[in-house]
Amino acid sequence: MSTPIAERELLNSQPRHRWTVAEYHRMGEVGLLNEDSRVELIEGEIIEMAPIGSEHAGHNNYLLSLLAYRLYGKVVVAGQNPVVLGGYEEPQPDIALLRWRDDYYRNAHPHAKDVLLLIEVSDSTLRYDRDVKVPLYANHGIPEVWLLDIQNRQLDIYREPINGEYRQRECRHTGKIAPILCPDAVIDLAELFPNP
Repeated sequence: MSTPIAERELLNSQPRHRWTVAEYHRMGEVGLLNEDSRVELIEGEIIEMAPIGSEHAGHNNYLLSLLAYRLYGKVVVAGQNPVVLGGYEEPQPDIALLRWRDDYYRNAHPHAKDVLLLIEVSDSTLRYDRDVKVPLYANHGIPEVWLLDIQNRQLDIYREPINGEYRQRECRHTGKIAPILCPDAVIDLAELFPNP
């Protein structure tokens, strides 16, 4: 008689089908997934996204508003929209600063080459965002990633992707910061993390 642990190990050892971005989109076209499905494609697997709490939503709204105001007409500021990173990856970062396009990416989702900065707002998803998504972004050459750690009231900054890792990492609790490729978008961490 097998145990649940042995069964799980056996299941995990079996080959899996990796969904391509094209297959993932086809699922949406035929109705298997819809716009309300809270999922993203990571390394060929369809991953359910955690529900968004009010604190997460509030930080997201604040950053979106501030960045859109400071960068109006210079970049496209996207909130929780897909970014195609490869044949098997289409994550939905909380915020993406994208190279300017007059069509605002209506004709096709942005790709890695279009990304200036990705921001993940993390509360219950901190480990997943840090251990899965940040390395994924590094593997695809995303120049800069910010991980807003709500619980610890800090901003983790990742820059200079080389060989699938970020060479420069910094953790900030205070001060002002701006994305390297968007220096006009200065954010004061005191406003992001007001005193409780």
